[in-house]
Amino acid sequence: MSSSVSDRLQQQSERIMGLWEERARQEVDAAMHQDSLLLRDSLPLYLRQLVNELSTNIERTPTRTRADEKESTRTGKKRGRERAGYVDYSMPQLIFEYHILRQVVFQVLEEEVPLKMQERDIIIDSFEQAVNDAATQFSQTLREIQTLFTETLTHDLRNPITIVKTGMYLILGRLGQGETNVDNVAARIIRAANRMDVMIQNLLDAGQLRAGQSLKLECAVCDLEQLVQDVVADLSFAYKNRFVVVSEGPIMIYCSRKEIQRVIENIATNAVKYGAPGSPITLTLQQTATQISLTIHNEGSRSPQTHRRSCFNNFVAPPLLESKQAGAWASF
Repeated sequence: MSSSVSDRLQQQSERIMGLWEERARQEVDAAMHQDSLLLRDSLPLYLRQLVNELSTNIERTPTRTRADEKESTRTGKKRGRERAGYVDYSMPQLIFEYHILRQVVFQVLEEEVPLKMQERDIIIDSFEQAVNDAATQFSQTLREIQTLFTETLTHDLRNPITIVKTGMYLILGRLGQGETNVDNVAARIIRAANRMDVMIQNLLDAGQLRAGQSLKLECAVCDLEQLVQDVVADLSFAYKNRFVVVSEGPIMIYCSRKEIQRVIENIATNAVKYGAPGSPITLTLQQTATQISLTIHNEGSRSPQTHRRSCFNNFVAPPLLESKQAGAWASF
């Protein structure tokens, strides 16, 4: 086998990527509007590996062979993981991109002289393995995304459920004492139930999340101060009047209100869980010319560094601390 095949591939790699990109934009729907660097991703790295596979100047020791196979698998999985991160990409599109690249590689390498059978076999085997690695990782990443999405919604449902349960107990208590004015409590229960309905609907949509569809963020102008006040009102209903909002006035932002609400609720709820019982929790809004910050501060022991790293890991709760002396905070 002549090493010139490897040399030609190395010399023509940029041209091959250019021809591939042109065809991909025409034939793969998800590729049409991708930035060039994002579209190519790890494919140039794959071509460099193919150059080595075709070379006759490399000594194929068992150690070298294992290292090459490991790196090849890593590159294929990287491509699969990258594509799974884009909501527009499907498994057939991922595979078709490799199919186009293989066609372009053969087209360019055989412009001057036909490839030998052994050279063609190396290229075909390499592409088959790359597609297999990428497709396997693509499927695994989709499963991880869907599992995370489902678990996140399940986790977020706990806050409105707590409000509903607390409200029902409060209504039963008031009715037992002969009171009939429960409109305010009922209104909070209805709001919490409506939020659960939205979350459940999102949960039902999770099956479509990676089937070419994505959850749409409904962004609009929103008063962040009022949003914080609304969150505090609901949480105070469940956790008593422990929350204090510090703000100089309305702060108008453009955002997806329900997603920001979920973030504030989750951090504030963690402040209750990991703070000193009965101590105040302060939410401070600040705005400068270039940024807006919301700081949530509770009272209690400062978490050890090892615990702080896990505070924002999904569904991993750091141990509750015994002493309640110093303060702890989170901001975004």
